[in-house]
Parts: sequence; structure tokens; C-alpha cells
Amino acid sequence: MSDSYVSKTRESKDLYERANKFLPAGVSYAIRHFEPYPFYTARAKGSKLYDVDGNEYVDFWLGHTALILGHSPPAVVEAVKRQLENGTHYGTSHELEIQLAEQIVKMVPSAEMVRFTNSGTEANMYATRLARAYAGRSKIAKFEGGWHGGYDALHISVKYPFDIPESAGLTAGSLQDTIVLPFNDLEGVKEKLKNEEVASITIEPVLGAGGGIPAEKEFLKGLRELCDERSVLLIFDEVITGFRLAPGGGEQYYGVTPDIAVFGKILGGGFPIGAFCGRREIMKRLDTLLYERPHYSFHGGTFTANPISMTAGLATLKILKDGQLINKLNNVGGKIREKLKEIFEVNGVDVQVTGAGSLFNTHFTREEVKNAHAASKADKKKLINYHLSLITDGVFFLPAHTGALSTAHSEADIEKLFSETEKYAKQCKAT
Repeated sequence: MSDSYVSKTRESKDLYERANKFLPAGVSYAIRHFEPYPFYTARAKGSKLYDVDGNEYVDFWLGHTALILGHSPPAVVEAVKRQLENGTHYGTSHELEIQLAEQIVKMVPSAEMVRFTNSGTEANMYATRLARAYAGRSKIAKFEGGWHGGYDALHISVKYPFDIPESAGLTAGSLQDTIVLPFNDLEGVKEKLKNEEVASITIEPVLGAGGGIPAEKEFLKGLRELCDERSVLLIFDEVITGFRLAPGGGEQYYGVTPDIAVFGKILGGGFPIGAFCGRREIMKRLDTLLYERPHYSFHGGTFTANPISMTAGLATLKILKDGQLINKLNNVGGKIREKLKEIFEVNGVDVQVTGAGSLFNTHFTREEVKNAHAASKADKKKLINYHLSLITDGVFFLPAHTGALSTAHSEADIEKLFSETEKYAKQCKAT
């Protein structure tokens, strides 16, 4: 694979050597690096990426799963072009932020009030601070394998080995109030929390970095009941699942309503964004007109509610609001998961294909994958080789990460995924 890839990506190789002089590891985000080096994108349109060497890739990574309408959807591009003429950044209040907040409230069951941020990391940080302020408690809980961005208090137990710190520079103080819970195990959650008073429990309805693993519906319902019994705020991190599983996100898809929901990715229509929303009485703790320091929960930022992101997000949500496109994608996603599993099984390769809606991931293992521990036992080297093989043949997954669908993907794109997967599965069988 490596020789074939290198022969097709000479200019990317040169750019990577140049990048290493100025960017640590040659990239702007560690996960974007893969061996022998990443290709460099020159442009993107619809379901395709085109690199600097002229190679075309069917894109199932979609800008970290953010581009549910594909690259540069015309309705979003036109709306942004119009807004560019009116300004790129104001630093003042404007109507677009009201319009997008109104649209979120219409679509998301838990949302009564909204605040915008510039990333999912920021949104999780501010949502956690808000929960602590509202509940009057310091401790919080999150799940093993859950990724909630780079915020210190949630930057723990993300990947195997789960007891190793996720980064240097994390102080013991920043993590001492965070309790790690077992995913899809309600009795285990109750056991871990039986002697604890926590402000909030944060969960991804589908573990993203943890392996594309969906929460079980009864588990989420039980978690909601537990939070109600113990006056704990339930936070859904919907940075990946928001406006993808359903117009109202994972909470609509599962029929379980959190107290606070966190969004990003799709909400920005291809531009940087984050948001957190929830019940009015909770969100009011952000209101500095009602609460004096230190009783309000601070939130702010120079680029919050940036008019370009607001415009792109509003155009995107208007397209998705009736749920028709999302339902179609979910149906195709289900068929993809079934077909991928079938392809590998026919060729005698042990796999578990996880995901929900239009998200899917492959784990090379016989064991059922219901949590990040089970995912960690799968053959990651084989998964990386599978994805690298696909990349060489023009199908892009960020190696070892969850794939996603967009409305721009065609039947031919999906058939290419199947045919290249079959090619790899036959190679596995032969060895």
C-alpha cells in the first residue's frame, strides 16, 4: 500500500516535509496525521476531496463528520456570499444570532434558551461550568471512551489504556472532581455514584472517538431516571449526533430529553461553531442582569455568534428541519452497516460494525462492541490498514475513526466503498 500511495502523492509528500518545519508533527491536529504522511487537499465539492496531486477521494470523513450536506452545498455557499458583503464579524448583537437560536429551539426538544461558542470544546466547557453553578456541586461525571474536546475536566479516560492521562499538562486538581462511568452499564453507573454527589453526567448518545458505539435506549432512559432521582443534570454532548440522527439530534432519536445539550460541527454549516442550550431556568444562570458575581456562570468569546457561522448554520438547519433528508441518510446508513458486515463475514473476517443513523465504524473482533473497552480489544492495526487501503484506492476515512454520510453521496460512491472493502476483505482472507 505504502509504495502505491507514495507514487500517487508526490506533491503531498513535499508539502508534508515543508510542514514539519513549521507545524508540530506537520499537522494542525494530531489525529489528521497518518503514515506514511497525510495527503493535502486542494479543493472539495459534494462528496469528493481532491488532493494537490489531482487524486480524487470519496469522502466519508466529511470534515470530522461536520458536513452532512457535503462540501460547499450551494444553498449554504450562496447565503454566505450574501453575508460577506454585509460583514464578516461585528462584535455586537445582530439578528442572525436570534434567528439561529430560534431555529434550534424549534428543532431541539430540550432547548428553551441557547448560547453560542466557537467550538464543541468550548461548548462542553461552558455547559459543565453552568451545571456546576446551577447544581451547587463541584463533582461531575463522564463516560469511558467519551470524547468532549480538549477541556481539562473532561479530558480523561478517552482511549485505551484508560488510566493513562490524555495529555501532559493536565493537573491533578483539574481532574480530581471528575468521575468516570462505564458506558451502557446502568448498574455500573449506580455503583460508581452511590457515594457521590455530582452536578452533571455528560454523555455522547453515540461514542465518537470511542468507536462509533451507540448508547442503548434503555440505558439512556435509566440514566435519565437516575439523574431525576438524584437531582443531577444530564448533559448530552451532541457535537457529532446533533442534527444528524434526527432534526432534534440524539435526544429526539432516542426519546430521552437531557437538561443541557451541546452542539457543534453540523450546526456551523461548514464554519466554526459550538452551542449549548437547555431549560430556561438553567440557562438563566448565565444572565448577568439577574445574577451578580460570583453567582452567575460566565460565558463569552470574541467570535461568539459570528455572523458567517450564524448564516451558514441557519441555511443548513432550514434544509434539515423537516427530517426527510436525515431519515433517508439513516436508512442508507443502516444498509451500509449491514453490507460491510456481510462483505467481511463472507470472506471469513471477524468484524463488528457499529454506529447509528448515518454513522458507521468497523471493529476487527469477534466480541460484541457495546463500550470502549470492547472496542479497545479489536485489532486496530487491521482497521488502520483497511482505511489506508481505501485511501490508496480513492475512498477517504480518517484512519481508525468513525465514518459518516452526507446528502451529497451517490449510489456510485457507496458502491465504491463496498467494492474497495471487498478487495481488502479478500486480501485478508488470502493471508
